[in-house]
Amino acid sequence: MCLIVVAYHAHPRYRLVVAANRDESFSRPTDGAHFWDSAPDLLAGRDRQAGGTWLGLTRQGRFGAVTNHRDPATVRCGALSRGELLRECLLAESEPREFLYRSLSRAHEYGGFNILAVDLARGASGLVYHTNSDPASPGGRIDTLKPGCYGLSNGLLDTPWPKLRKTRAGLERIVHSHADDPNRLLCSLLALMADDELAPDGELPDTGVDLESERRHSSVFITGDRYGTRSTTVLAIDSAGTAFFRERPYEPGQIAGVERDFQFALS
Repeated sequence: MCLIVVAYHAHPRYRLVVAANRDESFSRPTDGAHFWDSAPDLLAGRDRQAGGTWLGLTRQGRFGAVTNHRDPATVRCGALSRGELLRECLLAESEPREFLYRSLSRAHEYGGFNILAVDLARGASGLVYHTNSDPASPGGRIDTLKPGCYGLSNGLLDTPWPKLRKTRAGLERIVHSHADDPNRLLCSLLALMADDELAPDGELPDTGVDLESERRHSSVFITGDRYGTRSTTVLAIDSAGTAFFRERPYEPGQIAGVERDFQFALS
């Protein structure tokens, strides 16, 4: 997952609204969103290479997503799977904050990552942000976030990259303009995340890769023959506890596949 924006209790009608793009090599084997045989309450895609996931939601209202932290200087050889860590967080008995605190001792064993997680059923710990890539917190950082809109890409939370600023503002606008119609809300979020406009060179971040790579990765939706946006996931959980979840897969060239739609009441 390379771009995710979240509205957490940012509107009276919704506990959580999420829009996310997963950017990955098109050759990496992947299963789209489904309820797992090994974990029947977990709705998530599966990375068939490493076994974990990039975003998931349980029937009980636990949500989580992970992004890689892009920094070539801190690549770890033999690192553990970040998607597997998210899978464990989604299925843990303890709340996300407690689980992630217990995981701090092994945060250095993973490549750079960011995790957003929340348990909407219990909700005592709120929306939690965890990263092992903040130079100011070398042992790992865990923050509890207040209600509001947040954005996460391959830097730290709310790093002001152009595509992050654009999608976070778009999410806030869409949530407030389409709050009365969940389907229209999801459709508008899918359109928001399909924006393939590149950022101007003067606004590009410096993440340690070459200029052409910075350009290619600067758009909300990344196009490419070998690497690009593989899927967009949008979801909303309303104040009554109904979850609306939609995933749109993509082939190279921004060719959309068959969408997967799910709707269920949190248990």
